[in-house]
Amino acid sequence: MRLLVVVLLIALAGCAGHPAAEPEPSIVRVEVPVAVPCRTKEVAVPPWAASGLRKSDSLEVKVRALLAERRQRIGYERELLAANEACR
Repeated sequence: MRLLVVVLLIALAGCAGHPAAEPEPSIVRVEVPVAVPCRTKEVAVPPWAASGLRKSDSLEVKVRALLAERRQRIGYERELLAANEACR
């Protein structure tokens, strides 16, 4: 037991004479995404086909106007999605 204590004291004495080595400075490159404001042209709202309908219009006129407006809305939504996708 005494021998073990003596060996440990000698080992500790040997370590005490050497100063701790300073770590060498190193350059670390960190890539961080930065938010950039999106700049796309504004999508214009079309004049809807059904906005000019009157109560007195015939059923056929109303249905045609609503079908035309449906196609307008599909095109308008595609333009909005394209503008949104351009910002990604």
